[in-house]
Amino acid sequence: MECPHCHSQVTTHAKHCKRCGGVIPSSQHLLEECGLTEPSPTASPTKPSAPSPARPATRYRFARLGDRFLAFALDIALLFGLFAIVDAWAFMRFGAFDGTELQLTIASLVIVVTLNAAVLFLYACLLEAACGATLGKVLVGIRVVRTKECNALSACALRNVLKIIDGLGFYLVGAAVASCSEVRQRIGDICAHTAVIEDRFGIPARVAAVVLWVATIAGAVWTVPTICSTNHPIPTRYLSRVVVRIGIKGNSAYLRIGDFTLDVHS
Repeated sequence: MECPHCHSQVTTHAKHCKRCGGVIPSSQHLLEECGLTEPSPTASPTKPSAPSPARPATRYRFARLGDRFLAFALDIALLFGLFAIVDAWAFMRFGAFDGTELQLTIASLVIVVTLNAAVLFLYACLLEAACGATLGKVLVGIRVVRTKECNALSACALRNVLKIIDGLGFYLVGAAVASCSEVRQRIGDICAHTAVIEDRFGIPARVAAVVLWVATIAGAVWTVPTICSTNHPIPTRYLSRVVVRIGIKGNSAYLRIGDFTLDVHS
């Protein structure tokens, strides 16, 4: 690990530099643990090692909360498009639509939840495990790294599952914890031993991310009305009870869930 002041080698958890006396930030060791810098050589107990020549240090910074929120918003917009396509297909296939009322069965809701969870896992967990970044993170220029040796897929899955807790209060919990952390880790990052850093992606990666993001949103805008215009429901043998009704009656729209009814008058 390098001293951020004089760039001489110091031990991993040193508090002060022996050469210049500068204070070493307590989070500096994450540079080495993340594999972004070479481990510092072990000093000989009998013969002091000669000072290493000054050289440019590897520069990287932990991602700002604003950048992480922007990447999250971009990912949510893309996922909303994917969910809209999947949900429209499932509701029209396993529900019923008579022109004024959409009837959702238990089967359609179970299928929607399952497909949405699969889309979320494939997008967030697999992309972060394989590339370290989702499309939103690539566009903003941040990456997820592990702070200790662990399975990449399990770490990314854990940090994404714990978004349920970090997202409480419109993500106030995650923002508060990250603000108090020296390395800006939310609860999911702390438990999964991950951190989010700033990174520079190449132009091809950024162009590909922009194309895929725009294509997904545009595809959802075009595909969803097309799916909803066709009504070919598949009768289900089990879980065929209608539990949700959404429709229009006169100048008002209504939502019925069991015995609960919500009317919205225009």
